[in-house]
Amino acid sequence: MTPPDPAAEPSPLMPVRRLHNFLYCPRLFYYQWVENLFVENEDTVEGSTTHRNVDKPSHFTDEMDLAERSSVRSLHLSSDHLGLTGKIDVLEDMGEGRELIDYKKGSPARDQTGAWAPKENDTFQIAAYALLLREAGIPVAKASIYYAEIRKRIPVQLDDALYEECLRVLDTARAIAESGKCPPPLVNDHRCLHCSAYSICLPGESKTWAEGDTPDRELSPPRPPKSEGEYLVVQDPKTRVGIRGQRVRVSKAKEVLTEIPLAQLSALSLLGPVQVSAQTIHALLENQIPVGWFSPAGKYLGNLQGLPTSGVDARRGQYRMYDLPESRKLLAAETIRCKIHNQRVMLMRNGGAEESDIKQLARLRDQTRLCKNLEDIRGVEGAAAQLYFKAFASMLKTEAGGQFDFNGRNRRPPKDPVNALLSLAYSILCKEITGLLHMVGLDPFLGFFHAPRYGRPALALDLMEEFRPLIADSVVISLINRREITENDFVLTGHGVNLKSSGHRQFWPAWYRRMNQEVTHPQFKYRMSYRRMLEVQCRQLWRYMRGETKTYTGFTTR
Repeated sequence: MTPPDPAAEPSPLMPVRRLHNFLYCPRLFYYQWVENLFVENEDTVEGSTTHRNVDKPSHFTDEMDLAERSSVRSLHLSSDHLGLTGKIDVLEDMGEGRELIDYKKGSPARDQTGAWAPKENDTFQIAAYALLLREAGIPVAKASIYYAEIRKRIPVQLDDALYEECLRVLDTARAIAESGKCPPPLVNDHRCLHCSAYSICLPGESKTWAEGDTPDRELSPPRPPKSEGEYLVVQDPKTRVGIRGQRVRVSKAKEVLTEIPLAQLSALSLLGPVQVSAQTIHALLENQIPVGWFSPAGKYLGNLQGLPTSGVDARRGQYRMYDLPESRKLLAAETIRCKIHNQRVMLMRNGGAEESDIKQLARLRDQTRLCKNLEDIRGVEGAAAQLYFKAFASMLKTEAGGQFDFNGRNRRPPKDPVNALLSLAYSILCKEITGLLHMVGLDPFLGFFHAPRYGRPALALDLMEEFRPLIADSVVISLINRREITENDFVLTGHGVNLKSSGHRQFWPAWYRRMNQEVTHPQFKYRMSYRRMLEVQCRQLWRYMRGETKTYTGFTTR
């Protein structure tokens, strides 16, 4: 094992379980150790349940002296020399010497004779624990792994050869971590199907994006990191959001209006001066549940979110890319190409736009790839937007001269109900993508197309371009055409036209209905919700910023 350099900045101690990850998949190890990316799935939850009985630490009456016929549970040990830290499940002495026991939820492997044998990564993990005990002056006589599925202990032979190989693997893992380069995904490997990080690793998709080619096989849609939870929206300024036990509670005066288990909550949105307790904020931050604040009129004010779930690799790449005009141009051209394509699809599906305008939008879409700089792209986008909003009214089923007449886009403030709805929808879409970008580890405020400005989430505005027509505009069109919202849901103020509380109550169900609608991915042909599609696109952009993919492919529909 390579001794540490005393003059160098001390490296963090590696948890022994990350060595186990490395032997399972170097990419999983890098995600969890370097990027701090961890996703719960059925296997990890079941594993936690298996450890529940051994996770209660024992109390010591003297200096870690394990008496004969006794046991110690959940023993934490660390070694600067080894660069390791870990929690030993059970260390016991039944009169035949100390035995180290590690608990696993699954079943062991089979040797050449068909007998049960410990898995390789489990063997190295328990060897690392034995090394930690030896460093602490607590040598063990034997070791075994308890596999919950077969309810048996499988012995592990501890010897110098195993210790030397364990230290060699530890050196290799640490070198990969310090390289700053994420290992490539496994290819067509059965381990991916059982990996908790599958939904963020996206091995098949990552390979396709990296090679710039079509997938070599049919891919399964990435499973969401957790089951889709509930999205809580609170807009009454007289309400208070608190927490009781593990349940988020919304109350008004002394009346409890609703309660949602913390584990089932995916996001909280607050309109206006709704009160939130400090205890609730702490619980939401600890559980990575974003809180979005909006003005009473629906203007997006900002997000409260915990630490990003990944390291700084992508952000460093993002900052470098900002100084590369050609890279910014290519990204901007792709997102605006997709935006114009989707605007054209919306008009062809729902509107009565003139054929000449449909053809001109197709020409402008194709022209984006020929633009020489960002100013040219902005010119193409502006021309397309003028055509699109000129024909926007043809998608609305309204009476001539009614309140939902639309004569073009206006904002700051919106001067009519349709523009008020569009502004609200764009504001919420911006909030959704800002939260996702923060979650994957990108800086939402430094974009490639929109100019950076204080308080402006430029990267979120960039990425939302391709989704504006399909999500935001579609929600507005649906609300009006289904007559789910009426002229009585709006109020004309000195700040323009705004939605009343009754209008917000109609808007949010339509928004979540659209976000949960499934669509087909243009590259991989599987189906997923728009909400999940936004995350997949954010993760693709994250890979591009890290230098793992050749290009970024935007989302388009037919």
